[in-house]
Amino acid sequence: MKRQNQGSENEKSSAPAPKRRTFLTAAAGLGALLAVTTPAARAASTAPRAGKKVVMVVQLSGPNLAVDQKIAAHLDARGYSVRMLDQAQPPEAIGDADLVIISSTVSSKQVAAGWRYLPKPLLTWENDLLDDFAMTGKRHDVDFGEAEKERYLWLVNAPHPIAAGLPAGVTNVYGKQAAMSWGKPGLGATTIATLYGQPEKAAIFAYEKGATMDYESLAPARRVMFFLNNDTFGNLSPAGNSLFDAAVDWTAGAS
Repeated sequence: MKRQNQGSENEKSSAPAPKRRTFLTAAAGLGALLAVTTPAARAASTAPRAGKKVVMVVQLSGPNLAVDQKIAAHLDARGYSVRMLDQAQPPEAIGDADLVIISSTVSSKQVAAGWRYLPKPLLTWENDLLDDFAMTGKRHDVDFGEAEKERYLWLVNAPHPIAAGLPAGVTNVYGKQAAMSWGKPGLGATTIATLYGQPEKAAIFAYEKGATMDYESLAPARRVMFFLNNDTFGNLSPAGNSLFDAAVDWTAGAS
């Protein structure tokens, strides 16, 4: 109370200091905001992915090509250079790509042989190819398969980069219930997430180069399985999108 009752002369001399501090704080905050939104800052955010070449293996004449094109546009916006390749093309057709993504829009029986041994990082959400790639066993609906109506995952390995910084536990990855692919990976895999309430069904798992996959095969490069289905990319929640981006970045070595 005594300080409030001091003379007006003291009040006048002390008033400008708080205003100046307020102005400096506001200016600093505005500067930080501008730094975040400048083109240079946006370019820096894509720097780890700049120049990374991605080949997406899809069914170019299939009914879900628009979904694959949306994914390609999303990756392009994040700094990747994406090229589409038809399912019938052999692995040699990827050229100097840094990452191969095989969409579930392919017809697994029409996919050319040889991808299992490709010495390039590979990410897929086609569960019917997991056994062909030695990422799981061979029994359909036992070693790999598809859950028709799911919305949640259980993150079991939060420290891994593919977990995108999300906390361990239940994570809502779809806007509404939809199909999810899953698999039972080999002993050398790192499981990131499982279907909610079904811990034996891995929805996201990864092999580091040289890790033991199924059939005692060694991963010739990084291998990642993600839970998407043909048309579910647009159904991803913000958390689902973060997991997708993290999976692509880790597989490509652009984390």
